[in-house]
Amino acid sequence: MHIFSGKKAAYLTLGCKLNFSETSTIGRMLQEMGVRTAREGERADICIINTCSVTDVADHKCRQAISRMVRANEGAFVVVTGCYAQLEPERLSSMEGVDLVVGTHEKALMRQLLTERWTEALEAGVGRKPLHEHLTSERKDIDSFVASCARGDRTRWFLKVQDGCDRFCTYCTIPMARGKSRNAPISDLVAQTREAACEGAMEIVITGVNIGDFGKSTGENLLDLLERLDQVEGIKRFRISSLEPDHISDQLIDFIAGSRAFMPHFHLPLQSGSDRMLRLMGRHYGQSLFAQKVEAIRARMPEAFIGVDIMVGCRGETPDMFEETLLLLSNLDVSKLHVFPYSERPGTAALKIPLKVDDEEKKRRSRLLLDLSDRKMRSFYERHVGREAEVLLERPQQGKEMHGFTENYIRVELPLETGSMEDDNQIVRVRLRGLNADDSLVLAERLE
Repeated sequence: MHIFSGKKAAYLTLGCKLNFSETSTIGRMLQEMGVRTAREGERADICIINTCSVTDVADHKCRQAISRMVRANEGAFVVVTGCYAQLEPERLSSMEGVDLVVGTHEKALMRQLLTERWTEALEAGVGRKPLHEHLTSERKDIDSFVASCARGDRTRWFLKVQDGCDRFCTYCTIPMARGKSRNAPISDLVAQTREAACEGAMEIVITGVNIGDFGKSTGENLLDLLERLDQVEGIKRFRISSLEPDHISDQLIDFIAGSRAFMPHFHLPLQSGSDRMLRLMGRHYGQSLFAQKVEAIRARMPEAFIGVDIMVGCRGETPDMFEETLLLLSNLDVSKLHVFPYSERPGTAALKIPLKVDDEEKKRRSRLLLDLSDRKMRSFYERHVGREAEVLLERPQQGKEMHGFTENYIRVELPLETGSMEDDNQIVRVRLRGLNADDSLVLAERLE
């Protein structure tokens, strides 16, 4: 019998869709080794925690999550990976109950490391002491690409096509945590997508750190990848998790507008609407280019969902710079704002900028942008009320209503009696009837 047979694992993912994809892949690997996912209330034998380090708040949440997992699963073999693990391996490996901290490059060795260290844990027996070991590499040596195409416990699948970043924006630690930009070859990604289709995948989200950089390590390009994926039979929908504005070409917009399966759904990081602030951030575009991209998308796909990332209160952001951002976004036809207060990260160039924005001012600016986001989201939803749409349904929690998303990412809820568990991962046609009480989704009726 394999040493992992019959063991139970608990998983926790913090952060982005890329992390979720990688955790799901680790879960599938352990399942192949005989490990099943622990049910609610069960003590796990193995804990996998995939961390985020985009802000100091994220770091704090990671440490809290690790402590909770250790307390809830006494004696479990605890593995911590992800961006925070790469950046602060010594700190995390010294935490109570942590056995192994695995860096970005070492993820490729996860099966071997788990097998070797789990054997050590078994030999130590009951009452063993945690290993408190960490394995990480320097950024220049992070060049492995760990493939990932997994569903986890959600309807949508996540396909990792790219990893790492070479841009070094002044506020960001991701290039240090994820390493240099690299990707899998198109042929491998198409093969993974076909396998997912055979397993029943209907919608796949394309993930990566800087997806527009695709092809840097293989001599290919993103548009070639999208065209090949669009030809995979069985996959009804593709979404791209995020694209830098300067990576969105007219050819790419035209392709998505006319493609078979790529949805009219864009997620664009703006970060600031001030050219002066964008230069301080080390970004590769200005507000006029961003506005042009939004207008070009709207011209080809008038009903597209356009989400925008904004960072407020960065070092150097004066009140007039923030007002430029607020004015630009007020005038742009975007659907939703994802607002992030700036968080100082050790080792970043932004720390050299003298002007600091105090926490209360960050909160004030965030509230203004979040209020604007609510108005834009409500307007986007309201202009679709009365229309018909196709919704990919997702399995609801017990007693909850059926829900899902339209092609252009409107969150829809159906009355429970009009759907069933058999409708999970099925596309149905609905009529959008109106917004719910807090304007967070659209109520719909199913059309036969």
